[in-house]
Amino acid sequence: MKIAVLGTLDTKGHEHAFVADRIRERGHQPVLIDVGTAGAPQVEPDVHREQIVAEFTEPGDRGACVVQMSEAVPGFVAGMAARGEIDGILSLGGGGGTAIGTAAMRALPVGFPKLMVSTLASGNTAHYLGTKDITMMPSIVDVAGLNRVSRMIFSRAAGAICGMVEAEAEQGDAKPVIAASMFGNTTDCVNAAKEVLEGAGYEVLVFHATGAGGRTMEALIESGMVAGVLDITTTEWADEVVGGTLTAGPTRLDAAAAAGVPAIVVPGCVDMVNFGERDSVPDKFAGRNFYIHNPQVTLMRTTPEENAEIGKVLAEKVNAYTAGAAVLLPTKTVSVIGAEGQPFHYPAADAALFDAIKANLRGDVPVTEMDCEINDPEFAEACAAALLDLL
Repeated sequence: MKIAVLGTLDTKGHEHAFVADRIRERGHQPVLIDVGTAGAPQVEPDVHREQIVAEFTEPGDRGACVVQMSEAVPGFVAGMAARGEIDGILSLGGGGGTAIGTAAMRALPVGFPKLMVSTLASGNTAHYLGTKDITMMPSIVDVAGLNRVSRMIFSRAAGAICGMVEAEAEQGDAKPVIAASMFGNTTDCVNAAKEVLEGAGYEVLVFHATGAGGRTMEALIESGMVAGVLDITTTEWADEVVGGTLTAGPTRLDAAAAAGVPAIVVPGCVDMVNFGERDSVPDKFAGRNFYIHNPQVTLMRTTPEENAEIGKVLAEKVNAYTAGAAVLLPTKTVSVIGAEGQPFHYPAADAALFDAIKANLRGDVPVTEMDCEINDPEFAEACAAALLDLL
């Protein structure tokens, strides 16, 4: 197997060469790729930086050079992978090296072995990972020379990437794929619908609607792997509209339109906005209705005005769908804690949500209102049946 060892060889050449040697000892072929932006490489690369960036537009500006390399390297590495020239990729880096290394990794398909050993691996890594399965390993010490700690970490990293490329991925049956969104408050609904769809011969991939989960689901839909979408849990739009922590961004729900696949859309859990621990909630929300889901998660009930805005957005997103769509509304509650007797029960807010969806939805998109809760079996079965009809 050929493993790309990609790094800034002008400053971290000896460290990458060390990893390359460990990979070679395990019977694999390292491909040393230089993505340095300043001085000459410390070791001889197999792929020179000039093959990736012919000339830096601002050679004296390190930040600009890192940006330019980060923009050029994804296409270059993706091309190598597509041609079968590499079977896995490993990189070591600090700030600049991590930015360049993960930019290359994000261009590679899900399942392609990717390992980033970084000084930044213990912090917020969402912007480095994107929607891809990049494994990040803390370097513990800086990637600045070989010592008793770095040798141990780098050797383990070499063993890890070798194990990843050696592992055979079990593919399973080649069934058509359905992407589904789920939250703790919609688990019963999605699981019941999933059982129906699997019984009809589909493979259902469930994504946790926590921001990153929604973005990952959208990326998978855009990739062309998905035959249909069961979007029962659109809660990330509550965070996007109101200002919570689990937003998936303004393009959430766009992928089904772009890919031209049928979709079922439900306003699941849009009655709640997510924050961290209670003290992290912004002061501007003082006096609102909160529910402590656990010590790290605080939920805030949406208002009728917020729900009306969310409903309008959901309708406008569905209006762009061209391959068939249907909207289902569980009129008793869109979440477990929004049911009668529960802390987020607020009929006026739910009514504002449903009215906004119906008022703004394209006339030819069917809307089914059901007098039940979102997790009732009959609602789950109706969602599955509606998607099967579209498929």
